[in-house]
Amino acid sequence: MRHGFLLVDKPAGITSHDAVAIVRRTLSEKNVGHLGTLDPAATGLLVLAVGAKALKVVELFSHLTKEYEAGVRFGSVSTTYDAEGIIEETAMKPGWVVPDESTIRNIIADRFLGRIQQVPPAHSAVHVGGERAYRKARQGKSVDIPPREVLVLACDVLAFHYPDLSLRIACGSGTYIRSLAHDLGQFMKVGAYLSSLRRTKVGDWSVQDASAPDAVKWTNVMPLKEVLASFPALPLSDEEMRDIGFGRSLKKEIAETTIAWHEDLPIAILEPKEGVAHPRKVF
Repeated sequence: MRHGFLLVDKPAGITSHDAVAIVRRTLSEKNVGHLGTLDPAATGLLVLAVGAKALKVVELFSHLTKEYEAGVRFGSVSTTYDAEGIIEETAMKPGWVVPDESTIRNIIADRFLGRIQQVPPAHSAVHVGGERAYRKARQGKSVDIPPREVLVLACDVLAFHYPDLSLRIACGSGTYIRSLAHDLGQFMKVGAYLSSLRRTKVGDWSVQDASAPDAVKWTNVMPLKEVLASFPALPLSDEEMRDIGFGRSLKKEIAETTIAWHEDLPIAILEPKEGVAHPRKVF
């Protein structure tokens, strides 16, 4: 069995958990998880960890930027900020004007680039008072989610034919494209919701290299040696491997997060601590 990462192109209409379940059945491997979910209506790249050792290193990739192609529809708002919610038309209400592309580009440049404050949708998986926000929203309860800082690296207009706007967005983890679409509509004073979403990249991984969940093969799994190539590597002797197994630090100087290896298998994630290599996680 190979431990590694797998690129999957999720179709619309299934959850990320559904996609994971399909891959588990297809590969006959129970140890499969994802690096980040997509909403059921969204399509595109899911990066999956396959094998117990691959699941152990998922945390190292939580910072990866993501790239999307998003459709935004003006003139209506949605309770979920996307096409899955209750849609209410806002066109022709007081203060409504037909948006133009120049104004859209200017507002994006002024308000939606860099580090911005964003409120996640009420219908989202964020925790509010110890409970998922979407559960409260479905029960008709008030959901008060504080704004949080997110990073938008790029937000490029690909096409605009009212009421539909196409965007290419590059952003940091935790950014809700649904909220971005909704907030853009509010700034434009016409309302908007996310009409479509496709994730095209996670870090350097592209959806162009992904397979359908039911078409994956073991040969598609990227080995951990390749996945972890960007991290410094520390080969272990048999004695050092035993020390790591007992949670002992190694008398080695490292400058950053380092992967300890033994016979081509990752053994631990090491962190620099007071002049030694301290095992943050042992596999």
